[in-house]
Amino acid sequence: MEKEKSQNLVLDGHKLAWHKDRVEAWLAGERIAPITIDCALTRRCTYSCVYCYSKLQIHDEQKMTRDVIFRFLDDAAEIGVKAISLVSDGESTCSPHLEDAIVRGKANGLDMSLGTNGYLLKLERLEEILPALTYLRFNISAGERDAYIKVMGCKPEAYDRVLEIIRQCVRIKREKGLAVTIGLQMVLLPEFADQIVPLAKLGKELGVDYTVIKHCSDDELHTLGVDYSKYFTLGEILKEAEGYSTEDYLVKAKWSKIMSGGERKYSRCYGAPFMPQFSGSGLVAPCGMLFNSRYRDKFHIGSIIDTPFKEIWKSDRYWEVMDYLASDEFDARTDCACLCLQHKINEYLWDLKHGVISLGEPAGKPPDHINFI
Repeated sequence: MEKEKSQNLVLDGHKLAWHKDRVEAWLAGERIAPITIDCALTRRCTYSCVYCYSKLQIHDEQKMTRDVIFRFLDDAAEIGVKAISLVSDGESTCSPHLEDAIVRGKANGLDMSLGTNGYLLKLERLEEILPALTYLRFNISAGERDAYIKVMGCKPEAYDRVLEIIRQCVRIKREKGLAVTIGLQMVLLPEFADQIVPLAKLGKELGVDYTVIKHCSDDELHTLGVDYSKYFTLGEILKEAEGYSTEDYLVKAKWSKIMSGGERKYSRCYGAPFMPQFSGSGLVAPCGMLFNSRYRDKFHIGSIIDTPFKEIWKSDRYWEVMDYLASDEFDARTDCACLCLQHKINEYLWDLKHGVISLGEPAGKPPDHINFI
């Protein structure tokens, strides 16, 4: 079972080709429901990671109550959303409603996933949430304790606590035969390349299903100062890390983004209607790179705290913003930050629109986590 799951994960690509009906509707000009929504339940966080993008996206914050969260999950299921990934711009374990939200979403028929630093996960509720999650991803960008504390901006005791929580998640999964995929994710800054192999080894020791190594996104002002050319020197060490893969453990670098130089081939954003991002403040926007208050007039759509999501989705404002991103007035090469969440589906949809590829039946077995596109 584990061998099959490791070989069937898509960690460097997209799964939009397996949603042909939704793509066909979009090509026909229909107003489609998102397939995946990436969101958070709060903007708070227990860490201060050196690469944190959400710190660049300052905007008004409101707290989401249990009722607001449940209404959103109910609306999402009703309009045809297939999956909710609790990631976005906040550490959702800081919300007292996290576990209830995961269970409610699953009960609604939504695929649920969580990306977290893991520090505040409640050991006593793991057996409740793990069966309701499609995947649980721990954001852990260094394999060694001292480097972990430095990169992730946390208390010294956090490293040991998080590793113990990961071990308990793996234990529960195995003892109960759960389908949830448990993984580690490294946001790689070139200056911390010495942590790539230690993290690959650590993931194997912990017994997780995978470790994925991804690029660091910078904003359109290059505030974080990421030098994407330096990634080109890391090929050998990334290949070494991937060499720790086994039949039941996958180490994978996101080569297509890491080696892209931060460049795009497309000038329009077609992907936002398929996979929008919402802030932990309740803000609805096309993507996380447009959460900042300076984008309020042009790109902010509404708040699920003030207005039910299904009403926002049906509104003219929602579609005015989405249509603008796909218009000649917008150029993703100059108006967007680097290597966004929608990057891979944007490449695919661009090629579809321009006749480079055709919309056919995808080859091979459907991948795991198919609704997280």
